[in-house]
Amino acid sequence: MKFLLTFLILPLFILSSTTQKEKVVGKWIGEDQNEVGYVLFDQEGYAAFEFNGQVMGGKSFILNGEKGKMTYTVDFTTTPIEIDLTLTKLGTGESKQLLAIADFTDTDTMNFNLAINGERPTSFDENAIVLRRVK
Repeated sequence: MKFLLTFLILPLFILSSTTQKEKVVGKWIGEDQNEVGYVLFDQEGYAAFEFNGQVMGGKSFILNGEKGKMTYTVDFTTTPIEIDLTLTKLGTGESKQLLAIADFTDTDTMNFNLAINGERPTSFDENAIVLRRVK
């Protein structure tokens, strides 16, 4: 009986997790200090930033002569939502986390605040930006 219940309930958890992640997946545009940029979150868990045609992140990119990748995880159980971006050097495995918070105002708009100092933001202050999904 326990096996049967597990068999029936497990797909619901998997479906719920996938549906939550799809809220973030996509290409998002935002403006910061009069510069337009993009944040990309893909279905496989890779993230990237794009400014002036330059892409930093994704499965593989070069930064300061070293290959790297950028992945992300999202915690929907917190308020606001927590997003962790992990930059990893492919050669050494060394990594650094960028901590962010997000709040959806609708399905295609989110408030986003990213800290590069190692501490997660606690509010949407003057450093936060509004991202809109690119369709």
